[in-house]
Amino acid sequence: MIEIDGSYGEGGGQIIRTAVALSAVTGLDTKITNIRRNRPDPGLKTQHVKAIESLSRICNADVEGLNLGSELIRFSPMEMEGGSFKIDIQTAGSIPLLLQCLMPAAIFSKERIELTVIGGTDVAWSPTADYLKHVTLGSLSKMGYQCNMQINTRGYYPRGGGSVKATIFPSKIKPTDYLPDKCTVRGVSHCSNLPEHVPVRQAETAISMIREHGYEAEVDVFGKSHVSTGSGITLWCPSIGSSALGRRGLPAETVGKNAAKNIITELDSGASVDVHLADQLIPYMGLCRGGSYTAREITEHTRTNIWVTEQFLDVHFTINRIGQLFEVSAD
Repeated sequence: MIEIDGSYGEGGGQIIRTAVALSAVTGLDTKITNIRRNRPDPGLKTQHVKAIESLSRICNADVEGLNLGSELIRFSPMEMEGGSFKIDIQTAGSIPLLLQCLMPAAIFSKERIELTVIGGTDVAWSPTADYLKHVTLGSLSKMGYQCNMQINTRGYYPRGGGSVKATIFPSKIKPTDYLPDKCTVRGVSHCSNLPEHVPVRQAETAISMIREHGYEAEVDVFGKSHVSTGSGITLWCPSIGSSALGRRGLPAETVGKNAAKNIITELDSGASVDVHLADQLIPYMGLCRGGSYTAREITEHTRTNIWVTEQFLDVHFTINRIGQLFEVSAD
């Protein structure tokens, strides 16, 4: 059994998601203790319970301690199953974070896995659904990861109600060295139950700012009525991404400016991946025992994911400073 201290490093939900995912892949039982111990509200939250519960259905795992507030779980996986699964988070809990927990394991199923997930597509402290689709999955496709994803409806905080369908196919991933790619910045600016000019202003501001810094930009605009009310914008190019969410009292121009500022910072650095994708790639680099990228910063999330991955897999990660960037490689 692999024992993981849930208070290590970043000490949040990412440790849980990565540990149970790699447990499902390797078939090794895991015990996670001190779950979110250093947070103001320790233990499992609803979205963590839903993620583990969903993964346990896919790999027929026995799970102990799976309840709200639990600071210890035991996860014992069995054989991975294909099929169709519907998952309702029942809150505005992040759909992308839930899928992050299932994605590393799903490609090892003998049959494709169809996931329909209801919850939050564009919520704080999480990648947006557009980021997951265009940046994360776009980058993983270079490794050979096969997934079709469609965003059916948007879900914003606090009501949620967004819907995403992801079809993941059995895939054999291979080591990939990510290099900087100068390209046109693309994006999606959207809103629900708000005036149609809101996403237009978000997009126009972002495009103008990006072009002022010497990059090309094209942003699609969508305004629809869904269950929840909100707005946001996600930008990408192609392994570099950023996003910003609207909120009451925040001008649409500020939302567009925030997203543009973040992606410009990443692009100007010359890194091959952004700081958020940097930690998401770690489990996959571990699974194929190779690959590399450069990032402008090594976050605590990245270091934590490296530590967890090395507990489960026979892989070693190296971090080297190259000028103003950091190179992360696996072997």
